Amino acid sequence: MQRLFHTPEGVRDVYGSECRQKRALQKKLHGIFEKYNYQDIETPTFEYFDVFSKEVGTIPSKDLYKFFDREGNTLVLRPDFTPSIARAAAMYFEETDMPVRLCYQGSTFINNSSYQGRLKESTQMGVEFIGDSDVTADVEVISMVIEMLLSAGLTEFQVSIGQVEFFKALIEEASMDEETTEKLRSLISSKNFFGVEELLDGLALRDGLKEAFLQLPQLFGSVEVLDQARLLANNGRSREAIVRLSTIYRLLSEKGLEHYVSFDFGMLSKYRYYTGIIFHAYTYGTGEPIAKGGRYDSLMEHFGKPEPAVGFGITMEQLMIAMSRQNIKTDESKEVDPCDI
Repeated sequence: MQRLFHTPEGVRDVYGSECRQKRALQKKLHGIFEKYNYQDIETPTFEYFDVFSKEVGTIPSKDLYKFFDREGNTLVLRPDFTPSIARAAAMYFEETDMPVRLCYQGSTFINNSSYQGRLKESTQMGVEFIGDSDVTADVEVISMVIEMLLSAGLTEFQVSIGQVEFFKALIEEASMDEETTEKLRSLISSKNFFGVEELLDGLALRDGLKEAFLQLPQLFGSVEVLDQARLLANNGRSREAIVRLSTIYRLLSEKGLEHYVSFDFGMLSKYRYYTGIIFHAYTYGTGEPIAKGGRYDSLMEHFGKPEPAVGFGITMEQLMIAMSRQNIKTDESKEVDPCDI
């Protein structure tokens, strides 16, 4: 029998100094979870398919690792922590007074196409703040992202904040069907100005609504972008979305964190369970976001316990790549016990 010395495509071994650095970094970041009074939760590596189905609004079925148990049930390797934790929270915190703060760390598995060059197994650390719809909950999780990245040694990064409610309100006003909406979402997300214009030219929209869609791909930057968005908002939901972003900026400014924040109305996540703010954190040295998050006020209802929620996840591999390319060293002076993380 031929011996195999390499891993499957999209996964890798982590050993030696890199493994020590990763564990030390995880321990440091976990300390911030504890500081904010988040309690640990572990969910299974695989779940029933329904936890990540199209109705939930996570990644497409084709990107899931699916297999069957002895009884013929379809199971899925966890591609995303949020639906798993929403399912667990609905089970175990049904009688618990809200809000509940939960934190996690573990692997996610996404069957990316090989040409994308992405890892198919990634380590994530993150939080889910369940049961609080107030804007202060949004500010808390964004503040945590900033504090964690600073703790890792990064100094130059941006947390770009979007608002899917602004886009959804425009879609509702346009009475756009699901297929057209998905095409438009994809074009706006990729900043494809010409594609957006071509698609809209084939639709019967009033001029103001068409102009709002056309502006979305280029509506990003500092806080002044919010003033530009106000000029495009002709419905109550869109205006409320801008007010929430303004409040978030004000509260972050009171913490002295406004330097790390920007806005992007063209940020429209493929995760359809998001209902309000979404955000990505970027830094030098990696083309992928090192952290992603947002508000998902309807997801818990899918599991039988309607509760508002907001959270984020940091991808450790992207964070460590950025730290390496920026010559940021992790403190390995103390021995790290795997049980501590």
